[in-house]
Amino acid sequence: MEPDMAVSPKINAPFKLLLFIDKRPHSSEQIRQIRYHLKELMSRELMNKNQISLEIVDVTHQPDLAEHFKLVATPALVKVSADQHQTLTGSDITTQLAYWWPRWQREIEEFDAATAAGRQADDDSRSVTVDAVAQSTEILRLCDDIFRLEQEKENLISQLTFKDHIIAMMAHDLRNPLTAASIALETLELAYDPSNQRAEKVTPKLTANLIKITKAQIRPINSMITDILQAARGSSASLEVTPAQLDLQMLCSQVTNSFQAKLNHKKQSLETDIPQDLPFVYADANQVQRVLTNLIDNAIKYTPAHGKIGITALHRTTEKVQVSIRDTGPGIPRNNQKVIFEESFRLKRDQGEDGYGLGLALCQQIVRAHYGQIWVDSKNGEGSCFHFTLPVYKG
Repeated sequence: MEPDMAVSPKINAPFKLLLFIDKRPHSSEQIRQIRYHLKELMSRELMNKNQISLEIVDVTHQPDLAEHFKLVATPALVKVSADQHQTLTGSDITTQLAYWWPRWQREIEEFDAATAAGRQADDDSRSVTVDAVAQSTEILRLCDDIFRLEQEKENLISQLTFKDHIIAMMAHDLRNPLTAASIALETLELAYDPSNQRAEKVTPKLTANLIKITKAQIRPINSMITDILQAARGSSASLEVTPAQLDLQMLCSQVTNSFQAKLNHKKQSLETDIPQDLPFVYADANQVQRVLTNLIDNAIKYTPAHGKIGITALHRTTEKVQVSIRDTGPGIPRNNQKVIFEESFRLKRDQGEDGYGLGLALCQQIVRAHYGQIWVDSKNGEGSCFHFTLPVYKG
């Protein structure tokens, strides 16, 4: 096969032929037959004089030319003349060539006669001015470049927006450990305030526990700050997930312990039902902690004082473990139960609250990054139950 050639700018000939091909193996034999048949039809004298130009165009390299001639299939043979073009396509191009060649031969003879008569002006008008084709091709290429640049612009805007959302989500998540640490420190401060008459009820055991809770919040805070700085450095910020063997029961225990001060503050009770034989999951501990923290924090937030919160886990299938966090809050309207996971969506009841409305969107991104699912079951006035799944660790 001859190498691909670009369309020549201009030739002094009655017409030129463009053979459009692709790289499919099954079309190579047909292409060979077309080229052989053309050489048989064109006399050696015509070939030597370069009166007829045959160029091979690979549509994968020059799609703009295929678009210009409105081609829908290959191989295709296009005869380009000064004022029009003719396209032969299909499985019988050689048969069509045999039919049309006598007419094309007359065009060559008329062209030769005009040249011999010295009508150079007519020659110029009859010659194939491929300049127009080249200009159209260039316009199509420029249009493609503009389209590509527009796509790149949209992608960059999307990446920047996503980066901003990630940073906002992480900033939102910082509130949870900061609030827990703040409550623990305020409790300690009150315990050792000489004017506090209840100070004697703060035992050394409780003091140690409050310090432990405060220290436990430092690691996730530091990790989130690192994530925020990493996201800010790149416009294509992405969620970093590094899965490993994870004891979900232990992680749930650590997260619930960090909320003890907050639960006590609202006089809420928290019940857990996690089987002792729950298998390990294959997940990123830091990211799953963020999901649990967000969902438990929401449950505490929307459950009234003296309400109940529950956390359960079950080995749902051989492949998945399901975690559920239920509350006794106001519930979520049915028509909002899917959109609450969208970025920046907020229920009307929350529009006056602080925050970005991004917590559940982040939870969904994390769970999906683990090839899991997250959803909610809820009825107005009867509370909500959020469920998510994680893959079982196969070891």
